[in-house]
Amino acid sequence: MTRQDLLANLPPIPTDDLLPSIREALESSERTIVVLDDDPTGTQAVFDVPVLTQLDADSIRDAIDEAPPVLFLLTNSRALTVGQTTELHQTLGNILKEFDNDIIVISRSDSTLRGHFPLETNILRDALGIPDAPTLLIPFCKADGRLTVADTHYLVEGDTATPAHLTPFANDHTFPFSHSHLPDYIAEKTDGPVDVQSISLEDLRTGKVAEKLAALPASSTCIINATSLRDLDSLALALHQSDRRFIIRSAASFVQSLGGIVSRPPLDPWQMQDLEPNPNGGLIIVGSHVPKTTAQLNHLLKNSPDITAIKLSVPDIINSTFNLRNTTSTVETALTSGKSVVLFTSRKRFDGQDNPAISRTVSQTLVDIVRSIKARPSFLIAKGGITSSDIATGALGVKQAQVLGQILPGVPVWTIGNETLHPGLAYIIFPGNVGNEDALTQAYQKLTS
Repeated sequence: MTRQDLLANLPPIPTDDLLPSIREALESSERTIVVLDDDPTGTQAVFDVPVLTQLDADSIRDAIDEAPPVLFLLTNSRALTVGQTTELHQTLGNILKEFDNDIIVISRSDSTLRGHFPLETNILRDALGIPDAPTLLIPFCKADGRLTVADTHYLVEGDTATPAHLTPFANDHTFPFSHSHLPDYIAEKTDGPVDVQSISLEDLRTGKVAEKLAALPASSTCIINATSLRDLDSLALALHQSDRRFIIRSAASFVQSLGGIVSRPPLDPWQMQDLEPNPNGGLIIVGSHVPKTTAQLNHLLKNSPDITAIKLSVPDIINSTFNLRNTTSTVETALTSGKSVVLFTSRKRFDGQDNPAISRTVSQTLVDIVRSIKARPSFLIAKGGITSSDIATGALGVKQAQVLGQILPGVPVWTIGNETLHPGLAYIIFPGNVGNEDALTQAYQKLTS
């Protein structure tokens, strides 16, 4: 299906700007939007927002007491087992329950429908003490080209709109799914019957969303259709004006709408550079194996002859024949000579590669390499959500960061704190499924211009 066919005959998108009213409503409520982010890519639509990776009760309480309009808590739960994410969300829910109506909780996850759903939202509903709250499912994401029309979720690239279940993401080894029609997707992911409702594009664009929210049955799951940020803005304003409590499961774009955050152009190179000149090269870590990441890596290697490319053999890593010291030395030598390095895992698949234990071993190897490098890179890009989370917390020691903005649409940049291996470094979190084939090359060229 073409994008034009998908969007044909839809109600017109209203032209009035709702963001000032949303910001006013959020400010007057004195509430903080707390986003439980299942990997770091959820910050791809915001700026000047704090991110907390240290999730003990005191750290969370202190961060909320600062009263930021939006606060991200990095759970990295997409890399956790069912048991681990159950325990984590019960703990977080119990902590957040103390703040009751002073916060709005969003469970942020993947726009391609991967993640622990509805497990995490069900746990939060119970832990927060709101068992009758409806769940809003909002997978629309502008930067990623994810649209929801007539309760069906699509991935749009160029002029082609593909139902989500026909994309490689539906074959994810941890979170596979067989349906793009979201009522069927919800049934596939749910044990037992569930009351599925829907808010249509017509509801959002003709002023009916408030009454639809008010009429949702207790504990139901409501699909939110959207093809534009303006659709989400309509929902956001209605939620701020409602006295009802909801559980929200969304992709990144709804955080922007609910926070009343304007869209900014991508960052300029000077905004991502060290305050003091740094003669070292930059470092790019590629761990994601989705097809788009591999295409972007190949484009970078083909079009960047000045970059030092180092391939890590996954079989060598799992067979314990990988030499960490030699690899670290090679990377450090290149960086200190002023050359940038792309360090990537081998792309060829083999039997057993999808074993979570193997993934953890490979990820830990990437962490060990970055942690062992003493030279400060002039920039650091981590490709893939789980990879970027592991590098942030395991290698760099990030406990808190600030979102600067985006280097490219949908690609967030953090400034990391003084507690880290490289204080103040620009850390680029590059989602595995974002951007055209040349996007990684664009980011590299921007940082080295």
